[in-house]
Amino acid sequence: MEYTTLGDTGMEVSEICLGCMSFGGGREWTLDREESEALIDRAIDLGINFFDTANVYSTGESEEILGSALEGYDRDRQVVATKVFGEMADHPNAQGLSRKAIEQELANSLDRLGMDTVDLYQIHRWDRDTPVETTLRTLDDAVRRGQVRYIGASSMWAHQFAEALHTSDSLDLERFATMQNHYNVLYREEEREMLPLCDRENVGVIPWSPLARGVAARPHEEVAATTRGETDEYLQGMPYLQGGGEEINERVEELAAEYGISMAQVALAWLLDKERVDAPIVGTSSVEHLEDAVEATEVDLDDSDVEYLEEPYEPLPIAGHE
Repeated sequence: MEYTTLGDTGMEVSEICLGCMSFGGGREWTLDREESEALIDRAIDLGINFFDTANVYSTGESEEILGSALEGYDRDRQVVATKVFGEMADHPNAQGLSRKAIEQELANSLDRLGMDTVDLYQIHRWDRDTPVETTLRTLDDAVRRGQVRYIGASSMWAHQFAEALHTSDSLDLERFATMQNHYNVLYREEEREMLPLCDRENVGVIPWSPLARGVAARPHEEVAATTRGETDEYLQGMPYLQGGGEEINERVEELAAEYGISMAQVALAWLLDKERVDAPIVGTSSVEHLEDAVEATEVDLDDSDVEYLEEPYEPLPIAGHE
């Protein structure tokens, strides 16, 4: 496993981040505690030191599982990220980015993780009902209290992210150090504005859904027959196979056969080739797929291969911000 510096934090993370959305109950494709802990153990064996979860993943169970699994390891070696924004209970202040919501949800997340400090605390989306100054002051206080080391953001419009960075700079508040955005070989709208902004501001980029929720990892005609394809309404609303998507998927399959590797490895190698990307967040439900993803860090695509994969791409509707 190779390691990279996350944005301008100085913190070293593995080139693959293990996404923990599949840990806990609630969906047909998620894992129970024993299966999840086995996956975390194998990730650490493979050199992964970067783990991303959220309070809303299985309504907190993902955080509990991750925290419990890491208890037997040297905490200083691990980089743990979690998120806040989504609804956690049936009352108005159990969601959003108000001071009340952030402070109570951070305390709850730390309790579930069994940690005094989380390495990276991210806003899961933009809160239109709370002034960004309020959110940033609250996050700045959390850093100063020692509950959070760095703060990050997730999918939003580039003008919103620019506003947040400007607000931090003008008020001398903690700055967002990372952007967790929607980016993969089948969805490249982030290249228009967000990635250039992150490049200019030296913000670390940790894309979610690097395999397009599995669509880039198998022939497109097989996607609907998978458990996730049949049950994941979020996937069903994504535009991955619109425009030139089907042809890109076929070219991923073609290159995989040519190189003697999996489609997932081709799609991840394409993403890892992007200089602005620090560590894609790979969610998986099997040790085999995890090992496959780690091996992708050793795959080098030729420039001609990258051009071949990108050539059919057409502009797509924005997806993932809400």
